Amino acid sequence: MKTAIIFDCEFLCIRGSQSRFWCAAIDPDPVIAQIGAVKIGLEDEFPILETFKIYVEPHDRHGDRYALDPYFTELTGITEERISREGKPLRTALDDLERFSHGATFWSWGKDELNMLAISCYIEGIQPPIPATRFDNAVKLLLAAGMPVEDLARTPSNKLADYYGVEHPDLQGHDALDDARSVAYALQYLLRSGKLQTSAFVR
Repeated sequence: MKTAIIFDCEFLCIRGSQSRFWCAAIDPDPVIAQIGAVKIGLEDEFPILETFKIYVEPHDRHGDRYALDPYFTELTGITEERISREGKPLRTALDDLERFSHGATFWSWGKDELNMLAISCYIEGIQPPIPATRFDNAVKLLLAAGMPVEDLARTPSNKLADYYGVEHPDLQGHDALDDARSVAYALQYLLRSGKLQTSAFVR
């Protein structure tokens, strides 16, 4: 266990989707449109080794490409033009992510793998190429490092580095790679300060 993958996904929504749990007739299925990931070393100075970012073509249950709602574009910065130019089929994106991981465990702020695999793969009608056993919840790591439960509940992934006062480049909230970076910077700080042990990454 020499590396860990911190990842994040952006999945389709319209205004109010979260409060409705994506269950209104007007809500799109919460399929992913972007994956971002950071590979962090779990030895020596706990370096950030590589990053990964890919756009995914979001399809509905009939195989048609979803049109992005203006609210989603405003929230994430992901445009129709970007998806048309750079978007990859879901299978390709997940295969590329698996190659990037080199078998390491995936950690997200919550359970983003449910949108990435359980929902998106189901809607696309494909078998998830990465098993559920490869994923875990990064909230466990912050609990192990002593972050209060009440702070966990009110701190989104894009604010985690700021919570710990970590200096970092500008980050765009609701960008999958930048959100993953925020979590990775916080974990890197906790590992370097000794507040988090690498044993916490062993499941």
